[in-house]
This record gives sequence, C-alpha cells and structure tokens, in this order.
Amino acid sequence: MPTLFDPVTFGDLSLQNRIVMAPLTRNRSPKNIPNDLNVVYYEQRATAGLIVSEGTAVTHQGQGYADVPGLYSPEALAGWKKVTDAVHARGGKIVAQLWHVGRISHVSLQPDGQAPVAPSAIAAKSKTYILNEDGTGSFAETSTPRALQLAELPGIVDDFRKAARGAVDAGFDGVEIHGANGYLLDQFMKDGANHRDDAYGGSIENRIRLTLEVVDAVAAEIGAGRTGIRLSPTTPANDIRDSNPQAVFNAVAEQLASRNLAFIHVIEGATGGPRDHQYEGTSFDYAAFHQAYVAAGGKGAWMVNNGYTAETAKAAIESGKADLVSFGKPFIANPDLVRRIRDGAAWNEVNPKTLYGGGAEGYTDYPTLAAAE
Repeated sequence: MPTLFDPVTFGDLSLQNRIVMAPLTRNRSPKNIPNDLNVVYYEQRATAGLIVSEGTAVTHQGQGYADVPGLYSPEALAGWKKVTDAVHARGGKIVAQLWHVGRISHVSLQPDGQAPVAPSAIAAKSKTYILNEDGTGSFAETSTPRALQLAELPGIVDDFRKAARGAVDAGFDGVEIHGANGYLLDQFMKDGANHRDDAYGGSIENRIRLTLEVVDAVAAEIGAGRTGIRLSPTTPANDIRDSNPQAVFNAVAEQLASRNLAFIHVIEGATGGPRDHQYEGTSFDYAAFHQAYVAAGGKGAWMVNNGYTAETAKAAIESGKADLVSFGKPFIANPDLVRRIRDGAAWNEVNPKTLYGGGAEGYTDYPTLAAAE
C-alpha cells in the first residue's frame, strides 16, 4: 500500500515523497522579477516532493496581478535560475506554473494600457491586485476584455511554448500549464465565458481545442514527461461557470490520457472553499472524471487539491484515489509541512493580512519545528 512518504516517479519527475506544494500567488516579485526573498521562500519548502511555482505569466499580456513573476524577460529568467538552483541544492524538485490570466486583469497591468484579452468580450465579476500611484497595492475590479481574434490564437499557443522552454532553461524540472480557476484556458473551456461561434467556441470539442493545442506545443518543446496541467471543473473562482462541467472535463480527461503527461492536478470543488461545491445544484463526480482518464489509457500522476488535512491526504494515497496530494495555504505557514505531517505535529496558522504583497513578514518568517529544538 503506497503512503504519502514513498518516493514516486511519473514521467521524467522522480519525487522524494507524494506531498506537493501547490501554486500560491504572493505578490512579492516587483517588476515581475523573482528576487532573493523569493529564493529563500522556495528554498525553505524544498522538502516537498514537488513544488509548483506561483502562477508565472507567459507574456506581459498574460499578466493579471501586480508584482507576480513572469517568464518572458531575461531578468525574470535569471531570477528564477537562482530559485531553482536553491531548491535543487536542498534536494527538491520544482516546476513552473505557466499562466495567462485572460480577462482577469486590469488595463494598468497590460501593455500600453490595452484591454485584457478573453475568448469573448464578457467582463468578469472579479477583482485583481494593482499598484496605486503611491506604490501601495490594492484590489480593483477587473477591466472589460476584448475577444481574441482567430488569427491571434496560434500566437497564444506559441507564448506557452516559449515560456516552457524558458522555464526549463532556467532550471525548472518541468512545467504545469494553468488551465484552472477562471483564467484564459479555463475561460475557453467553459461556456459561461466562451460565446464564440468559430472553431474555438460552441461545442465541447471546440472549446477544449486551445487547451489541447497548448498541451501539445509545450509537450513537443520540453517533453510530455516534464509537462502537467491544472484543472478546476467546478470552481466558481473569477466568475467562471459552465452548464455541463462533467461532459466538458470527461472529454478533457479522455484527450489528455493519450498525451502521456507527467501529472493531472485537480482542484476539487471551489478553490479555497468547499470541496463539494457544485454548479447551481448540478453534481460533479470526481471519481468518474478520474476514471475517464484511466479508462482512456492515462498513466500520469493524479494529483488532488483543496482543503486536504494530513489524515485525508494519507487516506487519498492509501486508497488509490490519488497519486499525489497538493497543499496550498498550509505550505505558506509551514515551510516544514512534510515533517509536521510525518511527525503528527501541529500546523501553524496562516496570517491572512500578509498573504499578498509586503516583505519577509508572513512570507519567510513562519517558525519551523527545527528552530524550536
């Protein structure tokens, strides 16, 4: 029977345990460049079997929040190289989350103050984090997007490809394509945000097309064994919804199965909220979603996320429900979360006031068990 602490290999990723640090936006990379404070933060958490980096924009257009890192400038890639070197020096593994936010952005964050882009010109009832004129940060309503033209979509695919190459060149062990939480790829997949009438809208086959094209381009560039994807079938995050998510994501699972990715990272329920969240009373069967992937021949690691405790994570691995379990906020407050789970020790609580923006406080100063010994 497998346990959380057994080493495991999926694709080209060999992990020292099955505990994963989930991607966590922290808004601590001014000018979109990783810095020495970011190095310390990730290095502290290198005992995770795998770290998935915070969402990292594939282009300036893909940027949706102030002070989050990118993968599209030489300076950012050099900053990330310091991070990956530090994680590897501690024996850890780290992949970059490739992010295009689509409509979840603000004109102040976009090139030349342009409108954000989306599958359709539908504003999200959501907020993003921007910088004020005095340099302070605050939350603001997202800007109304413009619909991407058909001729622009190959460029979006290529942006992901180039970012994946940049990530591997910067020392990342692989990448996670962000297809979740109401960002660009999720917007295309779900009919609440996608009202297109061309080859990328309407039918499920059309709506999932862009995601699969991105997967294929990234896998061709760096190898399927270094590529994963994150999906969130039922989260309402960033004002996203779909009328029939089971049909959409079972179709996605069946298509991904043949692509031999390293892992599929699934947010169960509402991101950061109830794991049993359903769309307006419509049920979603996560076991059926997983089975659709396996039945179609999928062999990548099945990673689950959202509100897991030490006990429920252990049960998920031991029962075969999942191959990996990712933790978000617990890793913020507990850089030594792996040891705490192994020892049955108490977990530090997250300080919500220091989640976004700022400096070392609430970022690199959470106490470890070793410091108290």
